[in-house]
Amino acid sequence: MSAPKRLDLEPDTVERDLVKLVLTVVELLRQLMERQAVRRFDTGELTEEQEERIGLTLMLLEDRMAELRDRYGLRPEDLNLDLGPLGPLLPRE
Repeated sequence: MSAPKRLDLEPDTVERDLVKLVLTVVELLRQLMERQAVRRFDTGELTEEQEERIGLTLMLLEDRMAELRDRYGLRPEDLNLDLGPLGPLLPRE
């Protein structure tokens, strides 16, 4: 019987992996919010001010995520988890 494999955990790797997971969840939510906003724009249920505020918020969120990806050496495609037979987590934009 072979010895169980040990995990080699490095503080830098753990932090990067945690950031990757958090950014993946945030990216999924950002894409969902963006799709919902587009639907609301298309139905005309938002005022011009609301549309502007939502657009600005989504742009700022995307910019901040890009900064965090750069800080941790992540590319946008690094956030798309492979779910095996189900395919990628994030739909392609």
